[in-house]
Amino acid sequence: GPGQAAMYAGLQELGVANGEDLKETLTNCTEPLKAIEQFQTENGVLLPSLQSALPFLDLHGTPRLEFHQSVFDELREKLLERVSAIALEGKVEERYKKLEDLLEKSFSLVKMPSIQPVVMCVMKHLPKVPEKKLKLVMADKDLYKACAVEVKRQIWQDNQALFGDEVSPLLKQYILEKENILFSNDISVLHNFFSPSPKTRRQGEVVQKLTQMIGKNVKLYDMVLQFLRTLFLRTRNVHYCTLRAELLMSLHDLEISEICTVDPCHKFTWCLDACIREKFVDNKRARELQGFLDGVKKGQEQVLGDLSMILCDPFAINTLALSTIRHLQDLVGQDTLPRESPDLLLLLRMLSLGQGAWDMIDSQVFKEPKMEAELITKFLPMLMSFVVDDHTFNVDQKLPSEEKGPIPYPSTIPEAFTRFLQENRIACEIGLYYILHITKLRNKNAFLRLLPALVETFSDLAFSDIFLHLLTGNLTLLGDEFALEEFCTSLFDGFFLTACSRKENVHRHVLRLLLHLHHKVAPAKLESLQKALEPTKQSGEAVKELYNQLTEKLELRKPSPAEVTETPSMELPLPTVPTPASR
Repeated sequence: GPGQAAMYAGLQELGVANGEDLKETLTNCTEPLKAIEQFQTENGVLLPSLQSALPFLDLHGTPRLEFHQSVFDELREKLLERVSAIALEGKVEERYKKLEDLLEKSFSLVKMPSIQPVVMCVMKHLPKVPEKKLKLVMADKDLYKACAVEVKRQIWQDNQALFGDEVSPLLKQYILEKENILFSNDISVLHNFFSPSPKTRRQGEVVQKLTQMIGKNVKLYDMVLQFLRTLFLRTRNVHYCTLRAELLMSLHDLEISEICTVDPCHKFTWCLDACIREKFVDNKRARELQGFLDGVKKGQEQVLGDLSMILCDPFAINTLALSTIRHLQDLVGQDTLPRESPDLLLLLRMLSLGQGAWDMIDSQVFKEPKMEAELITKFLPMLMSFVVDDHTFNVDQKLPSEEKGPIPYPSTIPEAFTRFLQENRIACEIGLYYILHITKLRNKNAFLRLLPALVETFSDLAFSDIFLHLLTGNLTLLGDEFALEEFCTSLFDGFFLTACSRKENVHRHVLRLLLHLHHKVAPAKLESLQKALEPTKQSGEAVKELYNQLTEKLELRKPSPAEVTETPSMELPLPTVPTPASR
């Protein structure tokens, strides 16, 4: 049948008889049994000592096929071992010459399943498979699939589209994995998006597969970077920047110097990677990073595009922002102004380089973004004054109260703070991290004071997934406050619900939070929230799914009607707050 034909494809070219020949012999002969015997003799294993042994096997009912198959398997194993040995022995030119001759002889049998592994093994060990053979492999889906990655690399490096087809599903998978973590139902302050160490992240499936596909091939590495740049430009999705850094560091872990030495970002990324591991930029590393930035030479400014992409990785931004907040607190203690701290200025310089990545790569104008003086002279001192407000309030609480009564916590925010968060990207990023910081300290007063400033921020950063993921995690520390009507009204009506109807992701994050904390929320408030958060026709599957989960949980909490009538409630119902009319 056709299957048989494929099995013996290419034998005739080598002058080896196959099934077709036997058929022809038998059709045109007078004594079939004699013809079969002759065919067996001519095409059997040519070892004199075997001639007498074969009839002995026949007596034991061992089919000739089984015998030939086992001899064949044994020989194939030997051949595979021999090919791998040839690839390592003798002078380089000679060993490759041997392998090329072997490929020439065996390639016509590449479609025979039994011989294919040998042909593939020969190609795998050839640093340059002849162009003609590569084209034949490429044209045949099954052969291409059966190829070793060493051979595929040779095909890919001259076929960007084909390589793109292989890489594309991996990049999709990577982005999806990141989003799944950000929207995960486990909300915790201890285990969040930024918890895994860089080394752990690089063990991820996608990074490992890409590393394997690239091998030591600089051309393929450059292609992947080009894909990542293009996708970052097209989508503005910052996870592509993370992958850019992870890939380089994965090759660094494997000590692939062929690539690391030609990537101008290598040493910078390596140093930054150590900071990300510590979640802090210490003084020694700060000097080192500054050295790299100051060392960008005239005519090489293009490297700034790559460095900015490395700095735009959310893990880098997270580290720089956390370090900035820590520096500001230290400055309050030292009575020093932001502009007098070179370390702080360097952090801001790197933050603005990272935040400017998209614009730089888009415009292809490679120079560091200008830092606004007001950020340093007005905005950061304002944040420091908030830190001072907290100290003053805390000290004041401890003082014996005079007739004047307790001093209230400052409730207004400077109008300038709100304006900075709306108009300045770096100010907004640092402001958001300051709010995460006070939430983590369970500082409810400071949180409620600054929360109104988050309703309108630079390019809606306060409603971005990474911020909301971290905020919901930190809010679990303020769990007990959710029993208070006033707190819930500020948080939900004042912040979350202002964006829920126009931003699907915000809707998801609120539902995640409630799934986690519903048992802490004032009952009347919970009821109005359940109404306000009901999915609309436009809502996606994820929102509907979360809402159903929440509804189920709340059903389980409701006492059954029987219980309600028996125990008259002593508590007065809480006044329900009207939910803002949905727009």
